[in-house]
Amino acid sequence: MQMMVQKEQRIVELWLTRAEKNDPAFQSALKPLFQQYKAQNYLVAVFLSGEADLYQQTRDLLLYNCRRLAEQDVQKQRQPDISL
Repeated sequence: MQMMVQKEQRIVELWLTRAEKNDPAFQSALKPLFQQYKAQNYLVAVFLSGEADLYQQTRDLLLYNCRRLAEQDVQKQRQPDISL
């Protein structure tokens, strides 16, 4: 587990490995930590390790976003300029 505390934003980030994510005993052990930071008005965000290939998923997302931006640019160019 990796823990990052952002005091200015009052956020605690917990990054769990696959083994920790699937371990009910480990997750139960986190409850006191949640309660401690909740009492201090912090938001606790838990990030779980995924099963998919991170490189492949990130590449696909970037390609999709590039295509979508190109489509939006083409649509803007096809609209007539109404500013008079």
